[in-house]
Amino acid sequence: MSNSGHRYFIINKPYNMVSQFISPDKVRLLGDLDFDFPEGTHAVGRLDNHSEGLLILTTNKKVTRLLFESEQPHKRTYLVMVKNIVSQETIQQLQQGVSIRIKGGVDWITTPCQAEIVEKPAYIKPREQYPLKEFLPHSWLLITLTEGKYHQVRKMTSAIRHHCDRLIRVSIEDLELGDLPPGGVREMEETEFFRLLKIENWQPEASILPQ
Repeated sequence: MSNSGHRYFIINKPYNMVSQFISPDKVRLLGDLDFDFPEGTHAVGRLDNHSEGLLILTTNKKVTRLLFESEQPHKRTYLVMVKNIVSQETIQQLQQGVSIRIKGGVDWITTPCQAEIVEKPAYIKPREQYPLKEFLPHSWLLITLTEGKYHQVRKMTSAIRHHCDRLIRVSIEDLELGDLPPGGVREMEETEFFRLLKIENWQPEASILPQ
């Protein structure tokens, strides 16, 4: 446990699991992972049911505000498998910004981002329970965003006419998923956790002692 009393975890959220401990629906929950999380643990941000990868869990309620509501946007990187072969010209469209439909039916031009075609990393294994037809033509993309509209990555690949088959968040700033297996949990030391997320103002201000 940290000096503050809080605890910090990263998990590799599996496919077909929601990013919460309680739900009125009959779905797989974070509590179904093989780990005894302390009371008060919650997810920071979320990955939808069909997305996989890096998810932060903590007992520190300040992390969500520090990470997602700060003036300094934080980079989130996703490994994306899409149908068919993506051209370099299409990648440039993603990099420059594409039009997606957001909440309220508004058309939104995405902020310029980093995007590239990559080889599938060796540590990414096929899904056992929900396999994909990887023998069909497809491409793997690495996309880094600083904004997070609802289902943004899926909408972006749809805008370039490539359906998203698999979406894995692999890093938030320098905090990386690495080779953590699906369903795996890793506890982080507090100072290292904030250093990797590039959050500097996480410590409570020291009280000023009277002279």
